[in-house]
Amino acid sequence: MYNHLLDTFLAVCDCKSFTKAAKQLYISPTAVMKQINQLEKELDLKLIERTHAGVTPTSAGASIYQDSKFIIDYSKKALAAAKSRTLAYDTTFCVGTSLLNPAKPFLDLWYQVNHDFSGYKLHLVPFNDDHNGILKEIALLGEKFDFLIGVCDSRAWMSLCSFLQLGRYKKMIAVPRDHRLAGKKKLKVEDLHGETLLMVPAGDSGTNDFIRNDLTLHHPEIHIEDTQPFFDMSVFNRCAETGNVLLTIECWQNVHPGLVSIAVDWEYSIPYGLLYANDAPEDVMRFVKTVEAFVNL
Repeated sequence: MYNHLLDTFLAVCDCKSFTKAAKQLYISPTAVMKQINQLEKELDLKLIERTHAGVTPTSAGASIYQDSKFIIDYSKKALAAAKSRTLAYDTTFCVGTSLLNPAKPFLDLWYQVNHDFSGYKLHLVPFNDDHNGILKEIALLGEKFDFLIGVCDSRAWMSLCSFLQLGRYKKMIAVPRDHRLAGKKKLKVEDLHGETLLMVPAGDSGTNDFIRNDLTLHHPEIHIEDTQPFFDMSVFNRCAETGNVLLTIECWQNVHPGLVSIAVDWEYSIPYGLLYANDAPEDVMRFVKTVEAFVNL
């Protein structure tokens, strides 16, 4: 899917040495230099500056370095998606997984209810949480994957798929590790007075709209600032970089190492569950009904 000479190029840039890159790649320094020369020839670009102090990327090399990581990641995801489609019509359930919507809750559920699906296997398919592309990923339920499991009361998401609620996650507050509230084990809502609270804009989530209205009415001392409509890593980075507080949920406590998640003395929570295609095939629907019966026991 991509030129594997890029792997050698990335190793050289990261190690700043042909010799160290060779040890990391388990090949000889000569082989590393030959591969870099071949890549420069194929691209018709000088990528590496060779000096007595070591090697550094040229300006063109620095640009290729940044884009190479995206190319490699995208290629791996494209290949996983292609493989998942070859499994679409056999006894395999393809389950989407991402940083904010990991497949682990599905796996925990699977091993409790899979007795009626003894011939089935699971295939995990990575997808991107990026807020600009998440709706496109949701629209691929039934094609790229059979199931996702995650937080959902988004009207935009629900217009594209079906949803079986499995439970609710508590709403929490995330703050940078050096924030004045970071050392507290539990917050009162009043602790947030004077803070800027980051949360999704109004209009798409009934749960978040209720929270916004409730806080605006009863705690006007909290300033609410909109993020983009759907969370991705940029929202957590924004919290860490600005020092503001973030409305988050209990299952995202370890998403960003620079943030601390803290419980609050409120009753706010949001549903999570199983997402699947509106026109899902018979075996997917049979699994959904099995899960529904198990949850209602």
